[in-house]
Amino acid sequence: MRPVEFEPSTGARAARGRLWPLALPFLVLASLFAFGVGRAEAADCQFVLGFAALQSAAPDTVGECLENELHHPADGITRQQTTEGVLLWRKADNHTSFTDGHRTWVAGPQGLKQRPVGDRFAWESDADRVIRVGAVVSETGRFVEEGNDVRRGYQLWANWINGEYGGLKVGDARHRVELVMYDDAGEAAATRTLAERLITEDEVDFLLGPYSSGLTQIALEVADAHGQILVTASGGAESLFTQGFGSFFAVQTPAAQYTRSALQLLAGEGAASVVIAHPDTVFANSVADGARRWAAESGLNVLAVHEYPQGSAELATIIAAAKRLDPDVFVGGGHFNDAILFLQAARELDFRPAAMVITVGPSNPLLVETLGADAEYVIGPTQWEASMGYAGDLIGSAADYAARYRALWGHDPTYQAAGASAAALALHHAIEAAGTTDSASVHRALRELEVDTFFGPISFDEQGSNSERAMSLVQIQGGQILVVAPSAAAAAAIVYPAPRGVRDTA
Repeated sequence: MRPVEFEPSTGARAARGRLWPLALPFLVLASLFAFGVGRAEAADCQFVLGFAALQSAAPDTVGECLENELHHPADGITRQQTTEGVLLWRKADNHTSFTDGHRTWVAGPQGLKQRPVGDRFAWESDADRVIRVGAVVSETGRFVEEGNDVRRGYQLWANWINGEYGGLKVGDARHRVELVMYDDAGEAAATRTLAERLITEDEVDFLLGPYSSGLTQIALEVADAHGQILVTASGGAESLFTQGFGSFFAVQTPAAQYTRSALQLLAGEGAASVVIAHPDTVFANSVADGARRWAAESGLNVLAVHEYPQGSAELATIIAAAKRLDPDVFVGGGHFNDAILFLQAARELDFRPAAMVITVGPSNPLLVETLGADAEYVIGPTQWEASMGYAGDLIGSAADYAARYRALWGHDPTYQAAGASAAALALHHAIEAAGTTDSASVHRALRELEVDTFFGPISFDEQGSNSERAMSLVQIQGGQILVVAPSAAAAAAIVYPAPRGVRDTA
């Protein structure tokens, strides 16, 4: 349960000690170096020196002890956290200010002026307008891979908004976005605590979701209790949409749809039987329920459904039971770690069905890097791939998004990363359509949203689901992740049955 580290190359937030519980819709502003700040060692801390104007105006409020210093080279902002608040300085216009979370002192044309933190002076520039967006993500723990993908997707959007796009358009003004993210380590209790902190202490304007349906459930309970909007791309379990959460919006295809394309396509290729295995989690249970349904509708005989406890470290027993039944198709639900365990056990036990469908993992290049030939011919659903022809007015096409992502992070995006950016983009569209950050107005704009994006079309039904969005399908062929369905986006035909089963070990 630690705060996300500040990344100098990307501007991600970081903190040490206290977690900056400051209500700063104006945290992009200012501090220190314009006044010749230095630091001197003391017995217990470092001291902020040279900020005479602010310290003389409000010495008890400003404080002297420097706790943390952060630099944001992308927009020339320096933040220094003192014992009592945050001092900020923006290089572009030499704007300087201090805030304690309730009051803000700004160095302006008439000298030092004080105002409530939520207000603005007429002479303050549009760059001083800030919208705070919060998210709890899993940088560590059981969802470390997917959680970091989500974090990178959110950060890409924020960087693009504040850089190339020039800030969110709210009415006639531009607003910068401050992204506040905390690491929950994949733990539900931490998700609850940190979501509460984002709302009550950081006072964010809107929330973006965590990774996984289970953690999204927790974040939603907190958001709903506070009437806070939450937009996500990582909470697809149907149960999330049937509990009456009025301010929940999810851009991804729901979990029960994950296996539909695969099972229908494989049945058409001649498959006759299937075994389903999944962990006992909210998301995986929805996937399994959907798999049973689509198998029955496609004429596939469901030989068995194996459920196992969340967090199981080995799945050899499950794979051994599946091997004895000799299905044409094996469906493995769960998340990235489950995919690794399924395929490792299949290799060890020489389990080679004609098709292996894994719900999360095959679209992630890390699966191929980790397993090599053991991932060959594995099939998986995908929310998005860079080769798809989706495009929108903001950010551009799927290929454009992938290029931006590679430039920022040095590797290709997963659909989890793209979905995170798309969730933020949906919120972006709604805020601009509403022309205000008023929650009720943005909520109404989300309900009415119909937009094409690099992630595909986004529109929400009465439950907040983007339910009309179709799921696509990939297969790993020759070490490459290739789209095999729908046909309009396919880069290759599906290989069925897989040569010598799941793996080509020649």
